[in-house]
This record gives sequence, C-alpha cells and structure tokens, in this order.
Amino acid sequence: MNNLYKILREYEWEEAKETGQITTALDKQDGFVHLSTASQLAGTLAFFFKESDSLLLLQLNLNKIDETKLIYESPHPNAGKRKSAFPHLYSQLTTDQIFESWNIKRGSFSLPEEVLLQAENLVQE
Repeated sequence: MNNLYKILREYEWEEAKETGQITTALDKQDGFVHLSTASQLAGTLAFFFKESDSLLLLQLNLNKIDETKLIYESPHPNAGKRKSAFPHLYSQLTTDQIFESWNIKRGSFSLPEEVLLQAENLVQE
C-alpha cells in the first residue's frame, strides 16, 4: 500500500484542528488537495517549503479516502524539473482522515536538486 502525505504550515494545521478540514491556499486555487508519496517528500519540502523552519507532516489513512477521488497526475506547472506523477485528491481532506502526524524541523543538511530529482524519478512506490 502506498503511503501518501500532506505537508502543512503550522498555522494551517491549527486552522484544520479548529474546523476539521485541511486546506491550503494552493489547494483552493488549484481545485484539489496536493499530496506527495514518500519518495516525493524530500523534493516537495526542498522546492516548495524552503522558507519554513517548522512544518506538519500528515500521513493519510487511505482506508478513509475515496480512491475514485485520488488521481495521479503530471506535476504542477510550477514544479520545475519534477516529472513523476503526483497524487491529487479531488475531495475535501479532513482531520479524521489522518493516520499519523509529525512536527518536522528544518535539518542542517540539504541534498542537491539533482539528487532529489533522481530519487523521486527512480523510486516507484
């Protein structure tokens, strides 16, 4: 079974805990929930969250997700050189659909872009 993840900024997680709904400005703008596979996480963090020092990593409970609303699609146009298909959820994501959550902090090392892209494009989950 593939594991899918959602990355949130701390204020987005605080809002989600109050409302029960997990949403971001980008998700609203694009009309779907942006998700990542385990092999895509390092790239997503490096390319889209480089300004953040602390984030929430949420692992979805796939037993609570309608698989017909989960579609793997080409990367977002702003994704640059990323090529692997990304999971997009075309329904509301709620806090009761989360299996596990972690507070993650920026580490002292970052991998080169080429290495991140190699890992993401070579690993099939």
